[in-house]
Amino acid sequence: MRNERVIADFAGYLRVERGLAPLTISAYRRDLRQFADFVAKKDKPLNSVTRADVRDYLESVSDSLDGRSIARKLSTLRHLYKFLLRDGLIVEDPTLNIDSPSQWKVLPKALSNGEVEAMLKVRPVKPGTAKAAMALRDRAILELLYAGALRVSELTSLKLADLKLDAGYILVKGKGDKERIVPLGKSAQAVLQSYLAEARPQLLLRRARADSLPESSPVLFVARGGKGLGRLRIWQIVSEIAKQAGRHASPHMLRHSCATHMVQNGADLRTVQSILGHADISTTQVYTHTAIDHLKDVYRKHHPRARLRPAAAERSSGPDA
Repeated sequence: MRNERVIADFAGYLRVERGLAPLTISAYRRDLRQFADFVAKKDKPLNSVTRADVRDYLESVSDSLDGRSIARKLSTLRHLYKFLLRDGLIVEDPTLNIDSPSQWKVLPKALSNGEVEAMLKVRPVKPGTAKAAMALRDRAILELLYAGALRVSELTSLKLADLKLDAGYILVKGKGDKERIVPLGKSAQAVLQSYLAEARPQLLLRRARADSLPESSPVLFVARGGKGLGRLRIWQIVSEIAKQAGRHASPHMLRHSCATHMVQNGADLRTVQSILGHADISTTQVYTHTAIDHLKDVYRKHHPRARLRPAAAERSSGPDA
């Protein structure tokens, strides 16, 4: 089989049978094309590679990629060869008994509570202006990213009908078109209510005046022209506000911050898994490491004997202890 045909058939399987999103399928395609180019130098098609070929490939990319990226590429290959094995196109899976890099489960970067608060702090803008409407929209976006731990793709696909403010939650369509209920805190609810009442109508009104279109749109977050916001624009909004607050941040850092702060405050992993939309709880378990570090810090700061050196501890106990 030609490599492009193999990749195309696999992409079709991911789309039809597994229901993966187009962006996820594109990522699979990129990784597989890179691997196909590598084995093509050995005059091998994808359906005839060996375990040694896979190991050689992973070693070839190890100098330019971190452990997490290498693990993702290996995961892509595993999915491909399970597919080919299932369809009888190969007789042996060349990815068997190849361990993922031990360092791939790095701790996600998260903001502190103070850093999140600094980003969410209201900045004075002249009311009634387009800038005021956009500032309120941007604040609502940040609140929702942090309150609901949303991915950027999930936020940009939100519809007005998905928001259930009266019930205090929002319906989010995640990876594989799986829908989940994400609760919203009082702060996020209040800002979203203000956005819907004050900012969104103004942004849509500018569209209606310019294009003689009805003042309506199914999209939750709209730009000044009334169109939906793209992924790049969301990244720009978060980056710009973070820079004003004195640090670097991304939408994904707000997602990690939500999960980290919940675990630090005692949330159970199953609840956090449900909110994040993780298919496997092992993905969520990475946040337990941040909770352990937090517990250690609190212990060291507040336990009366946590900071005593051994000699000092012996003296304080006395000879008759």
